[in-house]
Amino acid sequence: MTSFTRMTIMGCCVLSRDTSDRFSDRCFNIFPCLSDPVRRSTLCMKLALVMLHVIFVGFLFILDEDLIEKSKQQPWYTSMYMLLLVVTLVQYFFTSGSSPGYVLDAMREYAKTEASLRASEISKQPASSKNGSVVVTIDNNQFGENLLGNNPMNWTKMVMEMYPPGTSVRTYTCSYCSVVQPPRAKHCHDCDRCVLQFDHHCVWLGTCIGQGNHCRFWWYILEETALSIWTGVLLVDVIMIILLSILSIALIFLLLLLLFHSYLVVTNQTTYELVRRRRIPYMRAIPERVYPFSKGACRNLYNFCCARTSVYALEQLPNALELEQKSVPYTCFDVIKCRCCC
Repeated sequence: MTSFTRMTIMGCCVLSRDTSDRFSDRCFNIFPCLSDPVRRSTLCMKLALVMLHVIFVGFLFILDEDLIEKSKQQPWYTSMYMLLLVVTLVQYFFTSGSSPGYVLDAMREYAKTEASLRASEISKQPASSKNGSVVVTIDNNQFGENLLGNNPMNWTKMVMEMYPPGTSVRTYTCSYCSVVQPPRAKHCHDCDRCVLQFDHHCVWLGTCIGQGNHCRFWWYILEETALSIWTGVLLVDVIMIILLSILSIALIFLLLLLLFHSYLVVTNQTTYELVRRRRIPYMRAIPERVYPFSKGACRNLYNFCCARTSVYALEQLPNALELEQKSVPYTCFDVIKCRCCC
C-alpha cells in the first residue's frame, strides 16, 4: 500500500471521527440527558420496552382478522385491552420517575419538621427587653435547611433509638454518604444514594425500588402480568408461535416476580432483607422464620396499600419481648385474626 493511499484512508477516518464527534456534541446539546452514560442506557431500556409493547400489539391488529372484526362488533373489548396497555405503560413511566425514598431526603424532612416545631414553640415564648416583651420570629425554611448541617446529632440520636441499646453509631454509618442509616436502609451503588427500605435496583425501570415506590412497582408488575396473559390469549388465536414463545418466557418471569413480591408484602420484607439476611448485622440474631417488621398479614397489606401517608416513615426494630411473641407458632384462630406471618 502506497503512502498516498495510507494518508487518504487516515484522512477519511479522522474526517469521519470528527463528523461523528460533532454530531454527538450537537445531540448532547439538544438532549443533555444523553451525555450521561447511565441515563442514556436507561433511556434505551425504556425505548426497548415500549417498542416491545408496540410490536406485539401491532402484529395482533395486522395479522388477526378476527380481532379486527371483533373490534367492529364489540368495540368495548378492544377498548378495554388498549386501556390496559396504556395504563401499564403510564404506570411504568410513573414508577420509573418516582423516588424510592432517600435517607438524605428523610433527614431534610426531619430537620424541617423539627425546625417548624421549634419555631412555633419559640414564637409563643416572650423575651424580655428594655421596651417590654417582644416576640421572636424565625424563617422556618432557612432554619430547616441550616439545621441539617449545624446539628446532625438530632437525626443520629433519633435513628439510634431505633436500634437495640448499646449499638455503635459507626456500625450503621454509610461509608459513602457519611449518614447514619435507619433500619432497613442500604446504600445503592447504582444510584449512589442510601435508600429507605431498599429492595433492589431495577435495571428496566432505571431506579431503585424502596419505601417510596415499592407499592407502585407491585401494581406495575400486576398490570404487566395481566396484559401479558391477555395478549397471550389473543396470540393463541393467531397461532404466532415465535411471539407466543417469547411472551410465554416473559409471562413466567412476571408471574414469579409478582408472587415473590406479594410474599414480601404479606411478610413486610424486602428482597435485600430476604437474600442478604445473614449479612445485615441487626438481622443475624433473629431466627430464620421470624419476620421482625411484620405486623400480621392484614396489617402489612393495609400499611402497604393504604395507610402509608409519608414516604419517610421509619420502622423501629422490635425488642426482645416482641421478637419472642413473633416466634410463637400461630394457630388457625390466629390466621382468622390475621396474625399470620407476624
